[in-house]
Amino acid sequence: MDKLISLYITFFKIGMFTFGGGYAMLPLIEKEIIERQGWLTNTEFLDLLVLSQSSPGPIATNSATFIGFKYYGIAGSIVATLAVTSFSIIVLGLFSPVLEKYKDSRYLRSLFSNLRPLTIGFILSAVFSVSLKASLDPMSIVITLVSFLLLYSGKLSSIAAIGVFGIIGIILKGAI
Repeated sequence: MDKLISLYITFFKIGMFTFGGGYAMLPLIEKEIIERQGWLTNTEFLDLLVLSQSSPGPIATNSATFIGFKYYGIAGSIVATLAVTSFSIIVLGLFSPVLEKYKDSRYLRSLFSNLRPLTIGFILSAVFSVSLKASLDPMSIVITLVSFLLLYSGKLSSIAAIGVFGIIGIILKGAI
């Protein structure tokens, strides 16, 4: 039971102290899961990101679910998932009526307008953090750039990219 409580506290903190959601959560997940808890290595963390990104749903929630399951089975996956989302549910439940009431306030619009660049900074920080730890060979760099361009231009959907580049990776790494 103590392990599940520790798991809950860890993911509750991640959910509580991360703003911007999704990718913006990655640096804190990384710090808590790799550095503080020692639950994953850098390589396992990158593999987890691939699995979380390839699964339907938010990446942070998927990551929590997979980590919880890896260490504590079904109970762990449920506890970690509830933990990472519960702070947001509480805050949104409490503040949604206030936000709705004051949605036309120039102060609130100004606040959100000024927070958008911060969210971009959070996401870029996560991108660089993960990129620096991923030991990319030249072919992986080419795949990264080509997939980025195809996804950004809208010429390839996320699901198609996972399928296409997954197959390319299998072929190039000699798994077939």
